[in-house]
Amino acid sequence: MQSKTKHLKFTIKTTFTFILLNCFTLGFSQEIIEDTPKAEVKKDTVINKQRMKADGVAAVVGEYILLDSDLDKEIDQIKAQGGDLTGVSRCELFGTMLEQKLYSHHAIQDSITVNELQLRSQVEQQMNGIMQQAQWTMEELLKFYKKDTEQDLRDEIYEINKSNYLSSEMQKKIIDKVEVTPEEVRQFFNDLKSEDELPTFGTELQIAQIVVIPEVSEKAKQDAINKLKQYKKEVEDGTSSFTTKVLFHSEDSGSKGKGGKYTLNRKRPQMVKEFRDVAFSLQEGEISEPFETDFGYHIILLEKIRGQEYDIRHILVRPELTQEAIQKAKDEIDEVRANIVADLVTFEEAAKEFSDEKETKNEGGKLINPQTQDYNFELTKLDPEFYVQVQNLKEGEVSPVLQDQDRVNRIKFKIMMVANRTDEHLADFAKDYLKIKQLTLQSKQFEAIAEWQDKAILDTYIKINGGFRNCEFNGNWLKNK
Repeated sequence: MQSKTKHLKFTIKTTFTFILLNCFTLGFSQEIIEDTPKAEVKKDTVINKQRMKADGVAAVVGEYILLDSDLDKEIDQIKAQGGDLTGVSRCELFGTMLEQKLYSHHAIQDSITVNELQLRSQVEQQMNGIMQQAQWTMEELLKFYKKDTEQDLRDEIYEINKSNYLSSEMQKKIIDKVEVTPEEVRQFFNDLKSEDELPTFGTELQIAQIVVIPEVSEKAKQDAINKLKQYKKEVEDGTSSFTTKVLFHSEDSGSKGKGGKYTLNRKRPQMVKEFRDVAFSLQEGEISEPFETDFGYHIILLEKIRGQEYDIRHILVRPELTQEAIQKAKDEIDEVRANIVADLVTFEEAAKEFSDEKETKNEGGKLINPQTQDYNFELTKLDPEFYVQVQNLKEGEVSPVLQDQDRVNRIKFKIMMVANRTDEHLADFAKDYLKIKQLTLQSKQFEAIAEWQDKAILDTYIKINGGFRNCEFNGNWLKNK
């Protein structure tokens, strides 16, 4: 019987391949075309050569059809997007494609629904993102994906997104109620220990920081409001267009290149609440009064309402920071650091009293890992910029004052401290209980998926054609067991 560790390794590999499919697939065909002779597929062949494309039906899974050419399209597109397929065989990738279609088929049988408007909106974002990343024109995009019209490409991407969404939701449904007990965690750990397969956890840090943000003056705020009022007046007077004002004056780099355009959906939270509330209160063609969010001051033009979707354009103006305000913030954090180093106050006390970062100040400056929801960060998995700031700090050492920025603040000053450092070590049940619990849960989820898949394959019409019948799949796709 395979060990739990091997099961986990397989889960990770399968998940990785599935992520590749979700991220890069744009070319599955849904059309049945006439069979042509098929090339032999060797079960151990690694993807590293160009192959002739065939146009026959490679497999049928429920209501879904996979063509011989779909696998080659998948490989080409993953490589075009920078995906690494080293060591992944054609049979393994094809098997993952079969799994995805199996999940999608049963999602439909289980009446899992999709939000068509949301998926259509994602299509536009994907196409724009691909063109921006590859610096392609629409004509170049259509040529790459071998489509005659934009609508043909939109429709195909929509079908792929729909299939991916159904597949993902079906998997969530399968594992939704899977839980583990403390005894199962202990047994899982003991099994690994008895098989001498305890995982090694990398160096972990608990990181705390104190942030001081330069204060914006009331005059600077009013100046920003006045600018937006003037832009609104000029657009309403017809002396300028809203799009022109965006291009010359908006400080939202994310939407400036699109003329400030966003599509908001009433049923899907986007943007901050203040922004949504104003957008949804407007009539078509109306421009809002200036309003404030954490990002600065805005005005919104509502262009069109399409059911639950609102097409808007906006202009963002961020109040100016004076040199005096910047220097005052710098002096304040210098003094805070000096007092901590002189042991006049602890880092935790200083964070609670002086830090301007709402998310961390009440935790004594400690950062929470968004993946694990605890205070521990694995050193090698830190964001590269963050890694540079803390990698050489000893436990309890306070960093020099660092100047930084984020989406909201153009300038902020911070000091950092490693509150606790745990070096690389073999898993310890007491110290690493939460991590071991997560591994136990992943293993149990994998078993639930495998059990469901075995049954679903037997209950679903599946036909594998040609050379793919020579593959050694992880699942019983040929129904010969």
